[in-house]
Amino acid sequence: MLLSIQNIVSEFSSWIWGMPLLILLIGGGLYLFIYSGLVPFRYMGHAIAVLRGKYDKHDSPGDLSHYEALSSAIAATVGMGNISGVAIAIAMGGPGAIFWMWVSAFVGMATKFFTCSLAIMYRGKDEEGNVKGGPMYVITEGLGKKWKPLAIFFSTAGLIGTLPAFQANQLTQTIIDVFSVNESNEFTAKFLIGIVIAFIVSMVIFGGIQRIGKVAGKLVPIMVVVYLLTVLIILLIKIEEVPSIISLIFTDAFTGKSVLGGALGALIITGVKRAAFSNEAGLGTAPMMHGTAKTNEPIREGLVAMLGPAIDTLLVCTLTALAILVSGVWKGFDGNGITMTLAAFDSVLPYHIGSVILTICVLIFAFSTLFTYSFYGYSCLSYLTNTKLAKYYNHFYVIVIIVAAIIKLDFVINLMDSAYALMAIPTVLSTLILAPKVKKAATVYFHKLKTNSF
Repeated sequence: MLLSIQNIVSEFSSWIWGMPLLILLIGGGLYLFIYSGLVPFRYMGHAIAVLRGKYDKHDSPGDLSHYEALSSAIAATVGMGNISGVAIAIAMGGPGAIFWMWVSAFVGMATKFFTCSLAIMYRGKDEEGNVKGGPMYVITEGLGKKWKPLAIFFSTAGLIGTLPAFQANQLTQTIIDVFSVNESNEFTAKFLIGIVIAFIVSMVIFGGIQRIGKVAGKLVPIMVVVYLLTVLIILLIKIEEVPSIISLIFTDAFTGKSVLGGALGALIITGVKRAAFSNEAGLGTAPMMHGTAKTNEPIREGLVAMLGPAIDTLLVCTLTALAILVSGVWKGFDGNGITMTLAAFDSVLPYHIGSVILTICVLIFAFSTLFTYSFYGYSCLSYLTNTKLAKYYNHFYVIVIIVAAIIKLDFVINLMDSAYALMAIPTVLSTLILAPKVKKAATVYFHKLKTNSF
């Protein structure tokens, strides 16, 4: 029975991630990138100024500052997708998959600008009067009530896509690998680790969105800096190999010879899949967090949100990929995900320093993601039912963590990929339809910026 479910999920994941979805994500993102007037490049400096709090107004509606909203969204994206997901991309698609992750990130910046601007433009409220954001509210408030089935479709898929399965699974696997747990005791160890993770997560998530924002705001900068410094040290040690590795990424991107025997289409899909898992552009999760930001300026929040893929994929994922590739462990490696990244770090840094530092980073990465994903799932269930029933969601969430700790990685990846694909369809479609609204608001906003009218 379990095997048949795994096969069904695997087949569905392969089917849904076909060329039509690829065209929707990359083609739609490219259209938005051009339609925006290249906003991600032209207003990067202004976006950073907004992030630093230059335009914050404490009396604006919402629960989080621009910084806390981005930190919380990045806490969900700069996580296991950057450490484990990149390794999975290399294992499945070779070095060339990284190039297609870059392409997806560039167009993803424009996608996030539009989706998160719309999340402020079309906010909703629950029955308790709390401000809510996300594609489900964009669809019903922006497109009208007749589109509600599409909003329900997104929220239902979102309940699955925001489960803590991947993060809990890979965090557990990291601890198992680092402490070299005996195979005969592995199941018991994973079960106990899952219970501990669930307990720690519950202490934060039952405090609500504001506590999540504050915790993420403190953890994210620390974890990014420590991780990037470690990766940079690895690259400095192997500096002579970096140019050839970068060249390999570009050449392999159009051949797919390393792993897929020339299957270029499959290679592109692998890169886009892992980029979607990494930066979540077009999936609709980030708008749920950015939709709670304290601001009356939709464009301002969209500009902050677009920094997410730049930090997440173009910076963190790229450095992770280079560290794995220069180590050489990816060639013929009998393992996947976090196991490969651990091996790469340990092969370059002496005395197992690499695995120790990576374990600490993974703990922070995974927990910050687990904290944030609970809010996404809560938001989806709250929309589908009501806030009273949704309050019980976090109890279910911590139980899933324990289950995820003991199930197989392949099943987890296929389940998440399937849900992400289903979430992307209503998110990107609604964004493309409402893009002119953002364009009009952007024209007004940038005119105010040029004339110092704020």
